Amino acid sequence: MPSAAVARYYAYKATKAVELYRPIMYLYFASAGLSFFQITVLEAAYNATTVLGEVPTGYLGDRLGRRNGLILGTVLITLTLLGLGVAGGLSDPFPAFLVLYICWSLGYTFRSGTEDAWLYDSLVGKGRSFSDLRGRGESFALASGVVAAVAGGYLAAIELAYPFYAAAAVTGLGAAILLTVEDDGGDDPADRTTLSASLDAVRAAFADPRLRAFLVLYYVLFSAATYLAFIFLQPRIETVAAGYQLGDVETLLGWYYAGISLAAAAFTYRAEWIRETVGLRLWFVAVPVGVGLLLVGQWVLPVSAFVAFVLVRGLSEATRVFASQYVNDRIDDVGRATTLSAMSMVSGLAVIPFQLGSGLLSDAVSPGAALAAAGGVLVVGAVLAHVVASPVDAEVTG
Repeated sequence: MPSAAVARYYAYKATKAVELYRPIMYLYFASAGLSFFQITVLEAAYNATTVLGEVPTGYLGDRLGRRNGLILGTVLITLTLLGLGVAGGLSDPFPAFLVLYICWSLGYTFRSGTEDAWLYDSLVGKGRSFSDLRGRGESFALASGVVAAVAGGYLAAIELAYPFYAAAAVTGLGAAILLTVEDDGGDDPADRTTLSASLDAVRAAFADPRLRAFLVLYYVLFSAATYLAFIFLQPRIETVAAGYQLGDVETLLGWYYAGISLAAAAFTYRAEWIRETVGLRLWFVAVPVGVGLLLVGQWVLPVSAFVAFVLVRGLSEATRVFASQYVNDRIDDVGRATTLSAMSMVSGLAVIPFQLGSGLLSDAVSPGAALAAAGGVLVVGAVLAHVVASPVDAEVTG
């Protein structure tokens, strides 16, 4: 049986995964009158805000305590989801969506590096590894996401805004759970990190040649390609499914996202076994190339898109667990959240040109073509990264 602290961590992760809007989010934006390019502008604004906000919010997570940073981010996301549901009814919703996306990004920046730092500093130990705890936490969360995806599909069939309202209620519950967690920051401000110490930790991490090479492979190339896969999954599946007369697209996407979440849960639940059996070095050689080929394949053989997106999601979730452990093992406790946020900041900056370019390509050709182009870039970039720098240490292969 997990300890009370670990159980609360799992419960909080479950509230994060109940994204009932996820199966229909981009269909919702399209129904409100947005073009593919406008949707990618929203995503680019999200990532630009991440670039500007990751280090300051990561520092606040170090300074104010992990729990307080997580609560602040969770409340902000709750309010944003409510706003997104309301904004869809406006005659010109794009400006409102743009402001809300910026708020959404700020909410997630408070949770990005802070959450892993909280887990690593507060829960890892006593015979439990980071990849085990985080992997199982992700699997339980994704299992919750299975039910949420199906429910979201049915809610969207009634009204596309309803999943946003329901998700806001569950996200608010996550903030309540966090209030029951002990704040690892302590009561004495002298025990908390200073800005100079946090920035020194970031500089030390970026001075490590291995971490720089890993940053390019995972936080730039892999993250950008998989991010685009999730943006264009809905219109791509809608296009492919139209040729097979599979019924109501909102309900179909709800069940399809449930299947995707189940696959991702299976991968992350066995994350520790995968790490010990396959090894991180082999994983980070094979998986980026494999994901890139899957994205190219869904364009060459459209029906393969149904399987490709399931595999891409499962592989990317497991890879996220391994990437977080790899970085956490190589940085100091002081300024940990700030350093992790800096990594996410670089990722957010790098993905912006991918987003804008893919939006233009999608409007000009199709979402499938944009995904194939991203997959090709990932394959070539991953091969070059390993040839030039060998980003993953041999000693961590399990």
